[in-house]
Amino acid sequence: MNAATLVNPSIWPLVVYCLAVFALVALMLGLSYFLGQRRRDAATDEPFESGIVSQGSARLRLSVGYYLVAILFIVFDLEAIYLFGWAVSFRETGLLGFVEATIFIVILLAGLVYLWRLGALDWGGRQNSLEKREEYR
Repeated sequence: MNAATLVNPSIWPLVVYCLAVFALVALMLGLSYFLGQRRRDAATDEPFESGIVSQGSARLRLSVGYYLVAILFIVFDLEAIYLFGWAVSFRETGLLGFVEATIFIVILLAGLVYLWRLGALDWGGRQNSLEKREEYR
């Protein structure tokens, strides 16, 4: 066996593509290094946002509610991706696919109702459970 028979001929386009990508990246980095600005000012390393010099610390404390709502958005946004895939293959999956998608939606709706009743979606005051809410009344 020689080396030519060990290499699959259909892999060569991938190898050429990878080499072209690395060459392009090297060319872009090299051009930016040689053609780039060489001047260093005191303000060069100063952090800024939108042209405004920042003030204060970058360590801003955000409430957990902000992160909770963001994570819930991601979870329920992923639901739409799964449902889109089901909708595209609706004719192929038939009644069984419809039943499975319905069960999926019901489970997610039950989770949404549970989180809603816990108060996880409230931006206002923090509520840990329904029992604690009843104690305050």
